[in-house]
Amino acid sequence: MSALQQSASSRSRTAIGTRLLARPVLLASAVCLLSFAAFWTAQRATGVSMIDLMVYRAEGWTVRTGGDLYSMRATYADLPTTYPPFAALLFMPLTLLDVADMRTLATAGNLVLLVAVVHLSLRLIGRPSSSTRLPRPAAALLISSVAVWCEPLWTTLRYGQINLLLTALVLWDLTRRPGHRFAGVGIGVAAGIKLTPALFAVFLALYGAARAVRALRAGGGLAAAWNRELRQSAVAAGAFAGTVLLGALILPYDSRRFWFGALFQSERVGHVEITDNQSLRGVVARLLHTGDPGWPWLVLAAVVAIGGLAVAVAAAAAGRRRLPYAPAWAALVCAFTALLVSPVSWSHHWVWCVPLVLLLGTESLERGRRLLWRVSTGAAALLFCSYALWWVPHGVTGPVKPELHQTGGEMVLSALYPAGGLAFLTLAAVLSVRALRRPAPYEPDGAVNRRAVPAR
Repeated sequence: MSALQQSASSRSRTAIGTRLLARPVLLASAVCLLSFAAFWTAQRATGVSMIDLMVYRAEGWTVRTGGDLYSMRATYADLPTTYPPFAALLFMPLTLLDVADMRTLATAGNLVLLVAVVHLSLRLIGRPSSSTRLPRPAAALLISSVAVWCEPLWTTLRYGQINLLLTALVLWDLTRRPGHRFAGVGIGVAAGIKLTPALFAVFLALYGAARAVRALRAGGGLAAAWNRELRQSAVAAGAFAGTVLLGALILPYDSRRFWFGALFQSERVGHVEITDNQSLRGVVARLLHTGDPGWPWLVLAAVVAIGGLAVAVAAAAAGRRRLPYAPAWAALVCAFTALLVSPVSWSHHWVWCVPLVLLLGTESLERGRRLLWRVSTGAAALLFCSYALWWVPHGVTGPVKPELHQTGGEMVLSALYPAGGLAFLTLAAVLSVRALRRPAPYEPDGAVNRRAVPAR
């Protein structure tokens, strides 16, 4: 090749590189696709079972063939149905696919949902701002290319779980424009699939009630007391009731079995004490070396539930002028409270770690004492990317249950996610109390679903 041709080729490559850098979404898409392809290859190489997806398919088949949904057992692990009847209705289309196609579509769908969750998380926080050169779609793609490798995301896709779908529904609801008539539907439908997102409706009702009381004390009438948080919680409750009614109309027998029986049988979900269970109940069970932690867990869960909801309401009440990113703080406090107090929160349920790290990272760019915030962000990212909870003996080997015989150090490792969740609630409580002590102008738009970026 002549020197002239080499020079022309070099200029061509430089021009292509310049065009890619000038198109951040295109470049971010390439990086994200490369990471997703590597992730997909790694999952297939390790022979992931997608066992939960197989259970979902079995639930759909049971409904389709008229079987007893809550007597059904599926897969080699003999797993039962644990979700409300409405979820089984949604799983029926899975029976129209063969297993290979179903696994492929489920993996692809979860990867798309991951990008959606990151995008919605950035929208909830209000970053990146319009003043930055990196548009939000590009940022979402780049962040997704890294987030997919953290433990909750790896495990979600390994099992073929629906955690990302539920998270996306909730975040979509919380980031809709203020006063949208259908705001709340996403939370209600998510609760109809799996009950824990209902805590967001409780939070909205409490915050809405607090705003209503404040309006009444200021001399407003009932019209002034009715606000969008009360409306959103009411819509969520209505949407949830709709899922229950639909399940009852189509599956009356199974609905009675679930709402008056299976709902209260937490042992159906699995062994409470195993390392997979990253809820407070699992921690207490391992600490007490028992499969039934009883009242100690109930007392602790009640305290955390009340405290978590109080902190979420306080964060929302502080408003963006006193607590920048208040909507994100309130929403994440509610999410982590639900994870902590749920009887069972498997490690893959903690996909809310993605918006958590994004929020802490944003705060580290904006607040004073940046080193402290950067250390907090790095610690949170390391916590969920280290897979450290699996470094302890776990699983059932015959009659032996290793989790019931853990040492002190092993208990610490197997309680990492709840410890991180409690640390986050504590941090949010401190920030919210400090924010409420500072005077701020009246803020009529202090709702949790506001998208504006706080001024600095």
